[in-house]
Amino acid sequence: MKLWQKDSTVVSDKILEFTVGRDRDFDMLLARHDVEGSLAHTQMLNQQGLLSDADFALVKEGLLQIKEEINNGGFAIDEASEDIHSQVEAMLTERIGDAGKKIHTGRSRNDQVAVDIKLYLRAEAVSLKNDVLRLFDTFISLSEKYKDVLLPGYTHLQVAMPSSFGLWFGAYAESLSDDMELLIAAYNMINKNPLGSGAGYGSSFPLDRQTTTQLLNFSTLNYNSVYAQMSRGKAEKFMATAMSSIAATLSRFSMDVCLYMSQNFGFISFPAHLTTGSSIMPHKKNPDVFELIRAKCNRIQALPNELTLLVSNLPSGYHRDLQLTKEILFPAIESLKSCIDVACLMLDEIIVTENILADEKYKYLFTVEKINDLVNDGVAFRDAYRQVGNAVAEGTFSYNGELKHTHEGSIGNLCNEQIKEQMYARAQLIA
Repeated sequence: MKLWQKDSTVVSDKILEFTVGRDRDFDMLLARHDVEGSLAHTQMLNQQGLLSDADFALVKEGLLQIKEEINNGGFAIDEASEDIHSQVEAMLTERIGDAGKKIHTGRSRNDQVAVDIKLYLRAEAVSLKNDVLRLFDTFISLSEKYKDVLLPGYTHLQVAMPSSFGLWFGAYAESLSDDMELLIAAYNMINKNPLGSGAGYGSSFPLDRQTTTQLLNFSTLNYNSVYAQMSRGKAEKFMATAMSSIAATLSRFSMDVCLYMSQNFGFISFPAHLTTGSSIMPHKKNPDVFELIRAKCNRIQALPNELTLLVSNLPSGYHRDLQLTKEILFPAIESLKSCIDVACLMLDEIIVTENILADEKYKYLFTVEKINDLVNDGVAFRDAYRQVGNAVAEGTFSYNGELKHTHEGSIGNLCNEQIKEQMYARAQLIA
């Protein structure tokens, strides 16, 4: 029997199947957090005199046993249960008797799932932060390792000015640092306790919401009980927005890699065991990994829009539409973490080509350097520009000077230490 079902109620199996959907699968990700929420809630009930010491002792022991089974992989959600909340209460009641029926006092499945999702997303935000830091450190390390290896810079996919591998890798490191700002914003929004809002209108029981906030290590609570329910969908969208930004950085880098690996560029390569081949062309070394990272990350960039469309016309209060946020967001979290993991694996074995700029086709990279030399000799910039432009047009341009880039963020002054300091200061805000 369902938690909401009355003795005389008979509900069509087809309706139950449709309304439950894929909840059981995704609720397994919430299992540990659901038990933690119940432990905090029942401890608060006990402190408020709403659950006896004897009953709380039974409940606590039973919930801790279930949590251990979850951690050990010995837990499952039965077909008879709609969701994780139903499963935990049913198991507890079967094991400890009537005391298990009391854990729902003063709450609804609405605030249960809200707190479960926030606990889950908070943990995933910390995990994602660590993954992003690993990728960031990889970029910084490569930037330092190859800071003196020059690389053609492009605008409009046309040869533009000299760059370096140090500048290229460092650019994506700093991009991740900015992405961390959005992850911080998502974390701060998620780290608020909705438990105690009930079905969205509070409770006549004298609940102590500050206690559950402290027990669950939330920074604060969603004070207004209506808004606590309205934060469903919004919390997921904040997380999706942060993920989208990280995915955009990774997707753009993957596009660079796919270009730079091609024979027309030939700037980088990877060992054969990290690439794939063709069934007909034996010479091929395909960048399948980065093509898939690009595709997966582009899908992740659509998440905020998909969640917006799901919740955009909902009035206040809980609606079953919100159930679908799980199947939109939860798999995407694992997908993004997988993309970061395999990107780090690939970058650990990247092979950088040296002396690229010695090729004749890159000589026009140095037109601006020639202009700057003329300006340093006293020629007005616009006159120097014309002189060099005419030399290019006449086919007489040449440049044998050295690069002298010294300002912050240039080839000769990458500012990687400053970027690291900025990144790690931000990362400390998520813990």
